[in-house]
Parts: sequence; C-alpha cells; structure tokens
Amino acid sequence: MPELPDIVVYTESLARHIGVRPLERIRIAHPFLVRTFDPPLDALFGKTVRGFRRLGKRIVFEFDEELFLVLHLMIAGRLHWKPPGVKLPAKVGLAAFDFSHGTLTLTEAGTKRRASLHLVRGAAELARHQPGGLEALDVPFPEFLAVLKKHNHTLKRALTDPRLLSGIGNSYSDEILHRARLSPLTWTSRLTGDEWRRLFEAIRDVLSEWIERLRQETGIGFPENVTAFRPGMAVHGRFGQPCPVCGTKVRRIVYSENETNYCPRCQTGGKVLADRALSRLLKGDWPKTIDELEERDDLK
Repeated sequence: MPELPDIVVYTESLARHIGVRPLERIRIAHPFLVRTFDPPLDALFGKTVRGFRRLGKRIVFEFDEELFLVLHLMIAGRLHWKPPGVKLPAKVGLAAFDFSHGTLTLTEAGTKRRASLHLVRGAAELARHQPGGLEALDVPFPEFLAVLKKHNHTLKRALTDPRLLSGIGNSYSDEILHRARLSPLTWTSRLTGDEWRRLFEAIRDVLSEWIERLRQETGIGFPENVTAFRPGMAVHGRFGQPCPVCGTKVRRIVYSENETNYCPRCQTGGKVLADRALSRLLKGDWPKTIDELEERDDLK
C-alpha cells in the first residue's frame, strides 16, 4: 500500500503534471470504485482542479465550489500519467481522469477490488475521511509522546494505527523500528524515555529520507514504480538477506496478508520472535535465539 512518502510524491507529481486546469470528464470502468452518489461525479466535469493534498494515505483533489475528490489506493491501486484520451487497460483499469493535455489513469492489480473514490462537498465532509492520526513530521515530541502513551499497543500496531499516526503502514514501520533499534512486539507501556526519543527521531528521519529519495527517483516525471519493496530498504521485504548494519539474516513474522521484518541482533537482543503459524506447528521446537536458528538448516 502506498504510504506517506509515496503519497507525498504522488501529490507533488499531480500538481506538476495537472496544474490548475479543468477536468473534462471521468471514465469509470468499474462502478464499485465510486462509493458516493451525492454529489454525482459529473458535477466535476468542467470544474477546475485547484490543488492536491494528502489525507493520511489518501489523495485529495481540490476543485472549485468546495468539491473534494478523495482517492484511496489501498494495496494495489496505482496512478499513471498518459497521453490524452488513452484507452484504459482491460483487466486492471479502474478509471481515467481526462484533461486537455493528458489523462490520469487509475489501475489496480490482482482480483480484489479495494481502491475507493469519494466525492464530497465542504470541509466538514472531507474531515470525515481523516482518521485523526498525528502528522509525525510536524508534531512536537511532547504531543507525540502524550498521544502514543494513551494506548498500550505493540510498537508495530501503534505505528500503523491511522488514529495515532498518519500515513505509516507496514513497509515504513519496519524501517522505522529497525532504525530505532526496537522490537516490533515491544509494548508502548514498556518503553523508556530514551527509547521514546529514538522512536520519534527514527520516524522523522526515515520518512524524510524516503520522501527525498522518491523525489530524486521521480525527477520531473511521474512515479510509475510505486512499490512496498524497495532495494534501499534495510529490512522490509528482505527476509533471509543480511541486515545492512550487522549482517545478521533478516527475520519475519507472518500474519494474515502481511509480514513484519526485523533484525534479531539489532532489534530484539538476539531473540527470534515467534511466527504464529510455525511456532504453533513446532511448539517447543521453535528456536529462541539467532544461534539456534542459524544451526537449523530446515528453518533457513
């Protein structure tokens, strides 16, 4: 799922490519995409786009007359800038936003259709799409600390809860926790003052660094390679590969459709965290340390 750095670069690229121009029409290939009916989408035809903003992991198109188009890409939704009037791809094409000088297309890979589009009128209705999480790059440390201490969660859950922090998901939470040298399963109630400060600084550093990296990668073009797995990441998507800091193999915890990646030497003091499925299967035979794990060829 595109997260804060990706959405920031998307909004900047949209502003650069579309500018302040009228939207001629919207072509919808799959009606499930549109989740509102009043105002209707055709109310936007001929209206001028005035700007773009990020709302959590959502992209907001701002139009005249306080009309806001809210796009949530979810896991597999992606945007593409194409020549005017381009035909939508048959299997993955969801929508096309036509302008006089080009067309913005929305695609979604896979068979599950999760991306959503809402058209709302007025700031109050737009606010309903704001989960309420803090903007980690803007909030001061005392406020950050006060909000996260209100709830006792694992760090992985706290970072990815949109009601606590805005725009952070599975990918960048892994990178943040690795940078902060903290276990994803540590409870917020157990953090020391130094650990809170490390977490706060890691969030700001990782997000800022990746925004800049993605800006440089995109240049004056359009971000066409948005992915949750990037070669420059330290641990996310790098299961079995060496940690760039200590060389220990990156481990993972698999749950539902997601996985958490971490370095057992940098983050958990050498402890191997129990994967739910495997630990239930192996029970007492589950390795507890890096040394035990590295001796087990069957678990590599």
